[in-house]
Amino acid sequence: MQYIGLAYKFDDIIWNMESFPSFELNNMMAFCNSCIHIRCLSRRPWPSFLESLQPFLKEIQQLPLRIDADASKAVRSTSVKLLDAFVDSVFKFVDQPLLPSQSNFAPVHELREAVHVTKIQGEIPDDFPEGVYIRNGPNPLFGGLKSTSSMFGRSNHIWIEGEGMLHAVYFSKGLDASWTVVYNNRHVETETFKLEKQLNKPSFLPAIEGDSTAVLSAYLLNWLRFGEVNKHISNTNVFEHAGNMYSVAENHKPQEIDIITLETLHDWDVNGAWNRPFTSHPKKTPGTGELVIMGINATKPFAEVGVISVDGKKLLHKADLKLNRCSLCHEIGVTERYNVFMDHPLSIDLNRLVRGGPLVKYEKEGNARIGVMPRYGDADSIQWFKVEQNCTFHLFNCFEDGDEVVMWGCRALNSLIPGPDPGKDRFDWFSEKFRPVKPTERSIDALSEDQLIFPRPYEWRMNMRTGDIKERNLVGTEFPMDFPIINEAFVGVKNKYGYCQVRDCIASSASGMAKYGGLAKLYFEEQAEGLIKVEYHMFEDNTFGTGIAFVSKEGAPYEDDGWVITFVHNEDTDISQVLIIEAKKFSGQPVAKITLPFRVPYGFHGAFRPMQLQNQIMRIIPSLNPKISKTMSHSYLQNRN
Repeated sequence: MQYIGLAYKFDDIIWNMESFPSFELNNMMAFCNSCIHIRCLSRRPWPSFLESLQPFLKEIQQLPLRIDADASKAVRSTSVKLLDAFVDSVFKFVDQPLLPSQSNFAPVHELREAVHVTKIQGEIPDDFPEGVYIRNGPNPLFGGLKSTSSMFGRSNHIWIEGEGMLHAVYFSKGLDASWTVVYNNRHVETETFKLEKQLNKPSFLPAIEGDSTAVLSAYLLNWLRFGEVNKHISNTNVFEHAGNMYSVAENHKPQEIDIITLETLHDWDVNGAWNRPFTSHPKKTPGTGELVIMGINATKPFAEVGVISVDGKKLLHKADLKLNRCSLCHEIGVTERYNVFMDHPLSIDLNRLVRGGPLVKYEKEGNARIGVMPRYGDADSIQWFKVEQNCTFHLFNCFEDGDEVVMWGCRALNSLIPGPDPGKDRFDWFSEKFRPVKPTERSIDALSEDQLIFPRPYEWRMNMRTGDIKERNLVGTEFPMDFPIINEAFVGVKNKYGYCQVRDCIASSASGMAKYGGLAKLYFEEQAEGLIKVEYHMFEDNTFGTGIAFVSKEGAPYEDDGWVITFVHNEDTDISQVLIIEAKKFSGQPVAKITLPFRVPYGFHGAFRPMQLQNQIMRIIPSLNPKISKTMSHSYLQNRN
């Protein structure tokens, strides 16, 4: 098991956790005694932590050895068993129930083998590229997200948690120009996933949201038992670099995935050079193809930027941004010369947690700014631009326009993370935040307090010469929009078009969960009355989608020559499909609707990876009809000759 070094300073209490295997048990006892001193700082009175641990500590005192690299397995096993017994006796895991309107957020079982998909309405275009459409999303083990209750209070998983599951659709073309379509799913098997699956029960205590005493105790006990303060969920995005495919979430390093079998291969730490979490949205630089990454952490350094070589083998550059808080920045942007990142007031703060506040909080009076940094720069080279307070998770693109660096993203004025304060009804809180925005006669910028969680496309223009900034809404308040994408060939350079998911406010409010009832195509260069042109593709009634990706035509001369592809689910029929929509005829009917034989839960981000599959089809689905596999093999041999 890998033990990650942490150093948490809680007022005058310092937890130095740099090397768990050499952590002395007597020191652990002293630490537990010290923990009691924080009870006066907490909003909720801290129960007698020491009293509850007395039997456990007395037994540990009898152990003559230190837990270090040379300690016997028997001693280590005994101490972990004692901790497990304490957790089992004190903490109760409770399922977070789902309403009927939330049924497609429920997890599904992992398939044992990929399946051949035969039900296709319409036609997959002849010039659609062979390849894999893959989407990530949460698929919690043991039936769903959990809460725990104990003498320390209550802690909860939040809606972005849950072990990652990859859903993949393979498009392979035969000699007779017919398409073979295959579907598969598989969990991302991080080290913590394998550990908890082996234990065959919920074991990691929720450690993000809840009573501060409960979250603190979860941090401590998770670390003492597993060497990690929380699970590595790897449920947010998938990306490619140097021919390899990776699954990622903000709280850990990426996992390399075998795109054919969906098997998890190993963590990617750039040959040991990157030892911290990894942004869910790394960016390839225009021209060079290097990969720009960012990692945030709850302890200093709060944020670092890195540049990875084109072949993925070397970390070429690493810089501490020297932020004074851990801003929960989800994405980084690049231009031809710069790295662009956001420092907004959604933060992770351990000192705030110790004082009785939430671990994650959006500070309504906090400052927001955008940093523009030369590709290989350091903290001193960053040019900061103070912007209107906001919470922006996702970007369309960044590019240079004369003296200006332009950033387009989906901006909201508050955050859905982590959720309501303790004691408030979760469903009512989310339902209220998802309500449609009421039309206002004052300004398209005027929103009420209850309408601040309404992301919509927004523009920032940072003048690198004068230091001035201009910002504006790009669209009105007809629909909230998020999960933006573009043709990836235009990352870091000026583009004309963007695409994003359109949130259905009525369905989202009724279910208390975000649901996306359509897609939008944005025409950045076509404007009227200060707003850009938007074209919509709305799904059928009670059908919602996630994981959009742009699929470019090979050799296409125009930016929007291609298709938008997405998973959708019809909640009336309980049927999941993949839609292929022609980008140039965006509001028209999908050119193909591919009905999947299994339900696909709603998730997060998707990607399309073009690749030849003829020689891989039998690895993907060994039980495929021999006639089909023979056709694919002949096609492969002919292409080789």
